[in-house]
Amino acid sequence: MPSQIASCTSTDTAARPLVRTGLDARLAVREGRWRGQTSGMAPSHVQGNVAILPESEANDFLRFCQRNPKSCPLLAVSEPGDPHLPGLGADLDIRTDVAGYRLWRNGALVEEPVDLLSHWRDDLVTFVIGCSFSFEQALIDAGIPLRHIREGRNVAMYRTNIATRAAGPFHGPMVVSMRPMKAADAIKAVQVTARMPTVHGAPVHLGDPSLIGIADLQRPDFGDPVAVLPDEIPVFWACGVTPQSVVMEAKPAFCITHAPGKMLVTDLLDRDLLYV
Repeated sequence: MPSQIASCTSTDTAARPLVRTGLDARLAVREGRWRGQTSGMAPSHVQGNVAILPESEANDFLRFCQRNPKSCPLLAVSEPGDPHLPGLGADLDIRTDVAGYRLWRNGALVEEPVDLLSHWRDDLVTFVIGCSFSFEQALIDAGIPLRHIREGRNVAMYRTNIATRAAGPFHGPMVVSMRPMKAADAIKAVQVTARMPTVHGAPVHLGDPSLIGIADLQRPDFGDPVAVLPDEIPVFWACGVTPQSVVMEAKPAFCITHAPGKMLVTDLLDRDLLYV
């Protein structure tokens, strides 16, 4: 279900409100002033993928994330029934502060509510997982051009033959995102992103895509294809689509995720994620 997976890499920026902080962004969403994509909102603030599961499935999903930190770098996990994540932001309410939600039952998308106030339950546990928005800004700041952003496309994402470590019902292949780069930029990108393990860290593979089970770079499983020029190599990072893809394969009775490109904007700054 590629079109149904919530990617953190949408680049739709039309009519985006000018906000400077994570709280500004969340208030714009909460007050109904913004329901669009969040890329570019509150520059230098960390954004996160969201998955919300009943407590009965949460322990298995937590173990899955812990066993697969490259794909599922956890930024925060809530207490059951608590919609607040104080470690990620002041006055943050997961029920109202995401620009778009998707509600799933038994693996099927059944609703896209604008808030979760009528769906919230005392047993729900929120997981916020690191997003590549943060390391993309670091790459740009390091002078590394990113073609998908320049062309206004989603990053290309692929299922691989790299197995994740299963936990309970949650299992499946790693999904990766690909950015083409010249060799010198690829080396620099490894150095930059290795310092950011909470947003996927260093690449998992550089070069020949067939070695990780990708047959055709122009046919991504998610996102948009992007050209790889003759003087470039494809660089692959573990992708935050992995946990959502795994959740959909597990078909839990009830699950909530963010809608494509509509992330939770936090008060954390990208520099807070640097490992030094």
